[in-house]
Amino acid sequence: MKKTFKSLLLMLVILCLAIAAVGCGQGNTNTEEQPEKPEENQEANVGETEQLSGELVVYSARNEKFVQPLLDKFQEETGITVKALHGDDVSVNRIKEEGNNVQADVFISNDIGAMEHLRLEGFLQGFDAQGIDTIDANYRAEDNSWIGLSARSRGFIYNKDLISEEEMPKTMEELADSKWKGQFMIARGGNGSVVAHVSALRNEWGDDKTVEWLSKVKENTGAITSGHGDIRKAVGAGEFKFGVVNNYYYHQQLNEPSDNNVGFIYPDQEEGQMGVFVNAAGVALIKGAPNEGNAKYFIEWLLKSENQKEFSFESKEVPLNPDVQTTEEAARISDYKVMSMPLRDLGEVWADTKAIIERSGFDLEVK
Repeated sequence: MKKTFKSLLLMLVILCLAIAAVGCGQGNTNTEEQPEKPEENQEANVGETEQLSGELVVYSARNEKFVQPLLDKFQEETGITVKALHGDDVSVNRIKEEGNNVQADVFISNDIGAMEHLRLEGFLQGFDAQGIDTIDANYRAEDNSWIGLSARSRGFIYNKDLISEEEMPKTMEELADSKWKGQFMIARGGNGSVVAHVSALRNEWGDDKTVEWLSKVKENTGAITSGHGDIRKAVGAGEFKFGVVNNYYYHQQLNEPSDNNVGFIYPDQEEGQMGVFVNAAGVALIKGAPNEGNAKYFIEWLLKSENQKEFSFESKEVPLNPDVQTTEEAARISDYKVMSMPLRDLGEVWADTKAIIERSGFDLEVK
């Protein structure tokens, strides 16, 4: 009886030791094969600004069809959920109205003047992004709070079946000549590209001459449209001889299956003339961005060459980075004379340009 008890006790001890050994072995296996799960929004180890979770809120004044594919690509590559508000010209006012309750992280704009205006008003924050040196200093803010990515040069698209290159006007000033009455189209005065262009003309000519020019242009134009897409299509179809557009609308019309016998004039190219007004589309970092880490990573992501190319090629604009391929229809900025005014100077006059346009009697909206 005593011997049996000792045997049972020994077996029990051996069983306990075996169970303990198995438990310890399993614990070691979990520790080695299952590393600790990182916290949500923990920054990845591939750059100070990278976050591969959370969300990014984008306000955009750029055409949705040019922006959304790039945002979709960013979301797919990073896992960051992108929430986009495509607000056209109202985005600037929305950012200012939300100043005490910031909602947006970044602003994508077609207009340097609008972005510089926001910077001067204190709604943007500086950020020295990786890759920033690929963009010339003339096309970014002093504190790098906004960055231009693609150029848009103002000129004349014309229908080659209706008018020859030699017959076309060669300067912006000529649009005030009554000889062109009823023969051309222009976008409404409230259009972002028009506001920026008029701002540059104010800088070049002064307000009085600009108001007089606008007044005469209104008298002479055959149609005032909501946007430039209507102009390039109408000119391509032969409804008007020419229209004032950004150069990429010409590139777009060339790629249409029909109505594509069009040309383009870069105005004011002679010695002593002011040159072409070149604006730029780009991106800005909102001050107090709720998802600042993701916003900074997005900007650095955009500065990668392949994404700079996509940003420009969706609309057939010209990349500002000289090392990025230009769409084959486009001339490089270095191929023509441009206005000497630094684009950041637009911000100082941008805010009251609409008042100047109204003063001239030119329509801000299509009526």
